[in-house]
Amino acid sequence: MEKLQNVLICVTRQKSCERLIKAGFDESQKSGGKPYVIHVAPIGENFLGNPREDEALECLFDISKQVGAEMTVLRSDDIVSVLKDYSEKHEIGIMILGESPKSKKEGGFIRQLRKGLHGVEFIIVPA
Repeated sequence: MEKLQNVLICVTRQKSCERLIKAGFDESQKSGGKPYVIHVAPIGENFLGNPREDEALECLFDISKQVGAEMTVLRSDDIVSVLKDYSEKHEIGIMILGESPKSKKEGGFIRQLRKGLHGVEFIIVPA
């Protein structure tokens, strides 16, 4: 029997991340694992008090709840370490990330994640 794989869906504060949550939910259905949604905000970045960002986060929380995913918002300047620790703690087997609008090729961020998370499948969802 194949091992269940929990899915970590990495989002930003944009409503367009709804597509990532839906893709992650679909993957969790295929893998039989639990979906988790995470947003890591840099320390010192004010994301509360900006009506558009507040609205986007609230929307993403609602969508996460609809698909049965726990959404976590954390603060850190070391996003790779936070995602690595969270993935290990929640036994993540699949990580969903959005394609960077700046570059169509895999950037250093994803390379760092791949290096630190052995055995995790990465799925990059096109913009």
